Amino acid sequence: MKTNNILLFVSLVLIFFCNTLLYGQSAIEPFVIMIDPGHGGRDSGTPGTGRYKSTEKDIALDVSLALGKMIESNLANVKIVYTRKKDVFPTLRSRPDLANKKDVDLFISIHCNAQPGKKGTAYGSETYVLGTTKNKQNLEVAKRENSVIALEDNLEVYKDFRSDSPEFLLGLEMAQEAYLDHSIKLARLIEDEFQTTAKRKSRGVKQNIFYVLAYSYMPSVLVELGFLTHLKEEDFLNSKKGKQLMTKSLFVAVEKYLEYMNINSAPTSIVKADTKEQVSGNITFKIQIAASSKALETKSYNFKGLQTISRIQDGSLYKYFYGSTSDYEETKALEQEARSKGYNSSFVVAFKDGKKIALIDALKSKAN
Repeated sequence: MKTNNILLFVSLVLIFFCNTLLYGQSAIEPFVIMIDPGHGGRDSGTPGTGRYKSTEKDIALDVSLALGKMIESNLANVKIVYTRKKDVFPTLRSRPDLANKKDVDLFISIHCNAQPGKKGTAYGSETYVLGTTKNKQNLEVAKRENSVIALEDNLEVYKDFRSDSPEFLLGLEMAQEAYLDHSIKLARLIEDEFQTTAKRKSRGVKQNIFYVLAYSYMPSVLVELGFLTHLKEEDFLNSKKGKQLMTKSLFVAVEKYLEYMNINSAPTSIVKADTKEQVSGNITFKIQIAASSKALETKSYNFKGLQTISRIQDGSLYKYFYGSTSDYEETKALEQEARSKGYNSSFVVAFKDGKKIALIDALKSKAN
């Protein structure tokens, strides 16, 4: 009888092990998508025509939570994280910072549009990627979405956000260049699905200087579901059916994007080290300061005087890091120094045996 119990236990273990290998659950890290419901808390976003109690922040949250649930319920090996899951007010800066620190693979910010100073004739969806624009209407959209900065207590952290500075914009384009193609691909899929799945008018894919896109270092889009200043569109976006259709459209677009990227059949990225500074078996921490498709020499003159710069290649992208330490406490000083040089979106990353790992896993290993 004892022998039979042992055999049963071994069989169950083997079945579990085989299933794990078959479906790759332990071999492939999940693809992480951050969904950012725009506005929140004391920042209501656009109130629309005023005919509804709900405002932009409420519709954005409803669609965001429904989208996250639909993705996790239907797509394997995808993890959803949010900038908010209830009616709270995350700062504008905290949204991309959180995405960077969680090593997110895709960032989707969800909003509703408005037509200021007019009778509300404009309608239709728009999806934005990072880029410059001279279109007056597009500039008004960016101005409105970025204006939440005025509601925050610490305005000093935004002093380097100069959307009117050619030098600032050039730096952004360099840092985000490698992500732009993938951002545009997702944006086009989203607008296509709004037309085919939800049967809505699409105003197309556009470029603009949104803070959340400027400082999120991964493919990222900002979606305007429609105009709450347009009577019929406001009715649609406040209806259960309208929210369901827009959610389904976003889901299908994300699903097609993952298929295009061949996400679920292989690890999301293969990292090749471009530095000899890894100690086998040890965990080291570095400060990521920039990312670009350009392979710059790791010389101090390319990085505002910072020394001890290292570089890795992640697919077609080069990521640049400042410093290296095995003591996590020392990263605070390194990050502060990087920010003092103008790298305001720098963040801590961890490496083990030459491979980047999740920061939380590194901290757990250090604790043990």
